[in-house]
Amino acid sequence: MTAQPEELLSIGVFAARARLSPKALRLYDRLGLLTPAHVDEASGYRYYRAAQIEQARTVAMLRRLDMPLAGIAGMVGLDGERAARTLDAYWAGVEERFAEQRTLARYLRGRLSGRNAELYATFEVKTVDVPERYILSETRHVSAGELPVWIAASAERLERAADEACGGIAAPHFVAYHADVTEESDGPAESCVPVVDAEAARAWVAAQGRTRDLQVRVEPAHRLAYTRITKAQVAYPQIIAAFDAVEAWAAERGLSLTGPCREVYFADWDRSGPEDEVCDVAFPVSGA
Repeated sequence: MTAQPEELLSIGVFAARARLSPKALRLYDRLGLLTPAHVDEASGYRYYRAAQIEQARTVAMLRRLDMPLAGIAGMVGLDGERAARTLDAYWAGVEERFAEQRTLARYLRGRLSGRNAELYATFEVKTVDVPERYILSETRHVSAGELPVWIAASAERLERAADEACGGIAAPHFVAYHADVTEESDGPAESCVPVVDAEAARAWVAAQGRTRDLQVRVEPAHRLAYTRITKAQVAYPQIIAAFDAVEAWAAERGLSLTGPCREVYFADWDRSGPEDEVCDVAFPVSGA
C-alpha cells in the first residue's frame, strides 16, 4: 500500500497550532531556525509539516529564555544530548550574570541611599603579614573589558614558568593595579606570581626577550588589609565596593595605604560557582 504524502499546513494554520505569529515564522526562516517544508515558487507562500510544530515551539521557548537568535541557530542542528548540554552552558552563564547584577544592584542601592557604611559593613576586613618574596610579573595596559581574559592568560603563563623554570610557586597569583582600570582608563595592571628561585626567574625573563613587560622584583615584607569576596563580586564594577570597604576600614583605624591595591586569587576559578569565595581584595597598609 502506498504511503500518503504528509499534508502541508499553510503558514496561518501552522502559526496558530505552534502558537507563533506568521511574522515570527518568517524571521525564523530568514535566520535558518525553522525552514518551511515547501515554498510556492509563484506566490512565495510558505507551507510547513505538522512534525515541525515541536521545533517551532522549542525555538519560541528558547527565545523566552532570552537566548540570542544566533545561539538558537547553533542549537537547532544538534542532537538531543548535545542540545541539552548547550542549553545548560547558556543557562549557567545567565545565572552567573544575574548573580553579578544582583551584587551590583545591592552596591548601587547603598550608594544612592547614602548608606555606604552599611554596605561596607557587609565585608569583613582582616590583616595579614606577608614576608619578603620574589615576584615574577607581567605588566600590561588593559581596559576593564579586556581584563578578565588577560588575568587568566597571564596567570597561566607565569604559573607555568614558575613551575617549570623558577623553582615553583611560592604563593597565590595576584594582580596589582598601578592606576585605575575601567572602560576609560587602562591601568597599567601587573600580574604577579611569587617564585621560589629568583635567579632562575631572572634567567627565564632574560630568555624571553621583550615579548611582554616581564620582570623579577623583590617585594619587601608588608602588611595587607583585605576582604574575601565571591566570584560574582569580582566582576567590575561590583568589586569596587570591596575596595572601598577595605579603604574605609583602614582610614577608620588610622592606617596608611602604602602600595597599589591588589586582587589575590587563591581558588580554582573555572571550578568555582558565583557564590564561592575566590579572591582577596587588598591594600598594603602601615601605621597604628
